[in-house]
Amino acid sequence: MMELLTDPHIWLSFATLAILEIVLGIDNIIFLSIITGKLPQARQPAARRIGLALALLMRIALLASIVWITKLTTPIFTLTEHDVSWRDLIMLGGGMFLLFKGTTEVHHMVDHDDEDDVKVKAQSFLSVIIQIAVLDLVFSLDSVITAVGMAEHLPVMIAAVVFAIVVMLFASEPVSNFVNNNPSIKMLALSFILLVGMALVADGLHFHIPKGYLYFAIAFSLSVETLNLLAAKMRHKRALARKAKG
Repeated sequence: MMELLTDPHIWLSFATLAILEIVLGIDNIIFLSIITGKLPQARQPAARRIGLALALLMRIALLASIVWITKLTTPIFTLTEHDVSWRDLIMLGGGMFLLFKGTTEVHHMVDHDDEDDVKVKAQSFLSVIIQIAVLDLVFSLDSVITAVGMAEHLPVMIAAVVFAIVVMLFASEPVSNFVNNNPSIKMLALSFILLVGMALVADGLHFHIPKGYLYFAIAFSLSVETLNLLAAKMRHKRALARKAKG
């Protein structure tokens, strides 16, 4: 154990993997903010904490089952000359769930009334946790496969995953509040969920889309929207100043 703590290569591996895990967790945080937004305000922090705790437990369990993880990529049947594995089926299922959830949320934002809001708020705490658990499985599988490919030592992988989840835990509340308080940002977040869902479906069909492209697209869109929000805030301040003078 002391060799792991004093080896600079181990620390470099930990830092690299932890940063990557945090980046890969962005979609998880966005999904959490959208799903938990359906609960009463007082119960949202608890749902986010439970969701991230589930993600942590799932990732540690998967890391401890590396042999089983490698078997997930073993073909179980062939369809139109394409080998299909359990990982492909999980990615397909998770991707279609994200596409369904993203589409229904966009529809709710664009075309809803007060009666719809009451129905949405009636969504149970348990159903939200179940939805989080389903997507945690997909995100955890993606994250763990990355960790296994980048690090050689199980303690390093677990430490990096735990560190990333702790960072996500502190980031989840401000991110959720920002997303839910700004409709245009929430729409961008839903677009990102649709984008990730499509990427998961493509991955399940053996068409790999590098996540860097997805993150660049959403980062660019968020930058533009942030500038729009700042400009709107400045216009509002100028309007108030003119009104005060008049």
